[in-house]
Amino acid sequence: MKLNAYDWLGDMNLPGSTKYNIIEIKFKGGRKGYYRNSKYLELFTGDPVVVEAQSGHHIGHVSLQGELVRLQMNKKDVKEDSEEVLNILRPATDKDLEKLVNVKNRELPTMYRTREIIKELNLKMKLSDVEFQADNSKATFFYSADDRVDFRELIKILASEFKIRVEMRQISLRQEAGRIGGIGSCGRELCCSTWLTDFKSVSTAAARYQNLSLNPSKLSGQCGRLKCCLNYELETYIDALVDIPIVDSPLITEKGKAALQKVDIFKKVLWFNYNGETTWHSISAERVKEIQEMNAKQVFPPALQEDETTTIEAKDSKLGSAIEKLERKRQRREKENPGKPRPKKRSTRGNKPSNQNKPPQNKSSQNKGDENKGKENSGNVKRRRNRKKNNR
Repeated sequence: MKLNAYDWLGDMNLPGSTKYNIIEIKFKGGRKGYYRNSKYLELFTGDPVVVEAQSGHHIGHVSLQGELVRLQMNKKDVKEDSEEVLNILRPATDKDLEKLVNVKNRELPTMYRTREIIKELNLKMKLSDVEFQADNSKATFFYSADDRVDFRELIKILASEFKIRVEMRQISLRQEAGRIGGIGSCGRELCCSTWLTDFKSVSTAAARYQNLSLNPSKLSGQCGRLKCCLNYELETYIDALVDIPIVDSPLITEKGKAALQKVDIFKKVLWFNYNGETTWHSISAERVKEIQEMNAKQVFPPALQEDETTTIEAKDSKLGSAIEKLERKRQRREKENPGKPRPKKRSTRGNKPSNQNKPPQNKSSQNKGDENKGKENSGNVKRRRNRKKNNR
């Protein structure tokens, strides 16, 4: 279930304590509220119940109960004696559920009609969802907007047309994506529509710390804002960056200046290349610190590495690896068959068909062929002239 928590204490009886009488109830779109079980009804997870509302009643489903509810209330800073904590009236009956289905069938047509009214009034707002109360007396309209919107006229029109009390609730773009749902670029359901409820601010610095390309199309999510998952591993990257030196200027050696090209944070390896070269040299973070200390004292090492054996070609790396594989195969064949001569390559360049094997042609036959061609050409010319005369 969406935004559901597993009650891992549900089957356990805590010694010396009574069951916590506040229950977490879930409504449409993952919205949750806390209600007091004042009548001590025997309820289970998923049971539909009728709860109090500010005016009237509403129907929700039990999502959590017991001591975990106390922990969730402490986390969200909801007090037990708060006015937000209302009462559970009774378990929902079949008639209540039928009324709820009929009410939900009104939501989609109401949303389409409201969008038409918004266009007629030229209001700069986006309506994302409509939720009717179970007693069909109130409707909540969820919208998003960049600026403040004066929707007083809109409320009058909606109240007179649908005969209900209207509540306008502005939500953020992340909350809107969570209510609508969808599939992210990772192939899984959106975090905001499955388990994420607290939306923290995300900045481009999180992408820089993780060496991600600052491409807006790749960093933004369904809501058009930066992805919330950029913060998931940020602390791990920040802890690993402590051992990585800051390279503000190129390293100077006897071979020349070396500029930074790439950083592997977790392996603690930095890649440099000399000016005008395409070869990248991998250096450990400790070696980079040593060279920086030497450059600060105007001392220049002979090379980036004491033995520059670990290199990578920035270009034609695939071709180089293929050539190495072929060379290894050739060496294996020579070891297996040491006495076998190496086959010669056949060159096909510049080969032309030789005329040595062709029999010599007779000169008389060549002359006869030329005479026949001449006669045919003269006959064709006469025919063309006769056709022109006839046409005239």
